[in-house]
Amino acid sequence: MRRVRVAAALALAGLTACSPQSSAGSDPSPLGAPAGSAAVAQGGADWTTYHADPARTGVASRVPPPGRLSVAWRARLDGAVYGQPLVIGDTVIAATEGDTVYALDRRTGAVRWHRNLGRPVPLSALPCGNIDPLGITGTPVYDPASRRVYAVAETTASQGVTHTLYGLDLAGGSVGVRRAIPTPDGRPTVNQQRAALTLAHGRVYVAFGGLNGDCGPYIGSVVGVPVTGRGPLLSYRVPTRREGGIWATGGPALGADGTLYVSVGNGAATSGAFDSSDSVTALTPELRARSVFAPKIWADDNARDLDLGSMAPAVVSGDRVLIAGKRGVAYLLRAPDLGGVGGEITQAKVCEAYGGPAHAGKTVYLPCRGGLAAVNVAGDRIQVLWRGPSGAAGSPVVGGGAVWVTDWETGSLYALDQSTGRTRQKIDVGELPHFASPTLSGSLALVGTMDGVVAVSGA
Repeated sequence: MRRVRVAAALALAGLTACSPQSSAGSDPSPLGAPAGSAAVAQGGADWTTYHADPARTGVASRVPPPGRLSVAWRARLDGAVYGQPLVIGDTVIAATEGDTVYALDRRTGAVRWHRNLGRPVPLSALPCGNIDPLGITGTPVYDPASRRVYAVAETTASQGVTHTLYGLDLAGGSVGVRRAIPTPDGRPTVNQQRAALTLAHGRVYVAFGGLNGDCGPYIGSVVGVPVTGRGPLLSYRVPTRREGGIWATGGPALGADGTLYVSVGNGAATSGAFDSSDSVTALTPELRARSVFAPKIWADDNARDLDLGSMAPAVVSGDRVLIAGKRGVAYLLRAPDLGGVGGEITQAKVCEAYGGPAHAGKTVYLPCRGGLAAVNVAGDRIQVLWRGPSGAAGSPVVGGGAVWVTDWETGSLYALDQSTGRTRQKIDVGELPHFASPTLSGSLALVGTMDGVVAVSGA
């Protein structure tokens, strides 16, 4: 991935010019203060979590078919936006690797407020990695009940690297929740929080993996934090001696019965007893392992770094899960009991997949390294319907009869025909982070870039 370089002085000068209401630095209000009273519009145009809903369908309603694409506005912020922007009413929320959360006007991109949450971690302070600096990477989540936006900031200070969950008031950005999250393996410096946050069961679920390069003795995990910020933390740690990162950008996907599904990367074991790595793991709301699936060749996957952890699972029609990973094989599973080692319904060679899939009905749109693939899973078969352009390898979303997907190598956004994969429209949007996924709201597609957010109009 390309490194992010923060031009702090320039960014702050631009913010002052754009928004006299902006606020920065620490918040003087007491923690646990009630959220603001401003009404928040709800409806089909809202996009409150990664891929629109906790099931990660990536499907947007009230989106018109795309016409000629054009850039509506650009917001240059204090760092790269790796997570998906959120949309709540007429407010766009974006979080940066500069450890800042921004509220932007949906119509113009003007900054309404911004809140810096600490000093991001420079790459020079880490044993490996490829994001510089490392701040907020996972997609935030919005809670309509409390009217708070939750984000996890990775920061550095005298006590070292820390991960902290913040709950920010949507109306003005004041801090209502602040809760440190000790990584369950006790190794915060070598844990990276890339996966999207999931809001369910009165908690925010936060998944951890390793840094690019898999350095250090990290172990993948999920932590459940009460939305109030108070009370005990729940946690699940992959029972492997090392690695087993939960890092796919889609984060935990929620099943209809409340089960959480995560994909797990390669672990330490390359022979002997299965260590729950290279898997899809189903977790209860209390973060106890309910069931697991792994390929029969899990040991070889681990040895060759060809695991399932690169793509988040797609929970299809409530009782099926589709997963694909680095080896290029897709597996269809029963849910919530995933079948154990070799317990798939069927498998098929489809593609190497990285990021978050989208799904509508029985069709799953996979973020394939060689270009998006539309896969049908009706009748417990895996059938490739079509493949998109070879560069369109980002994490797709669906709306207006189109599949929207980025090419992060060229900085392009595609609108593909949902039925055929044919390119309807394509537009250059600027330098993009890996796995970039657009957000759909009305006639706009919003994309996080290496220096902010770009809004593309299809009207």
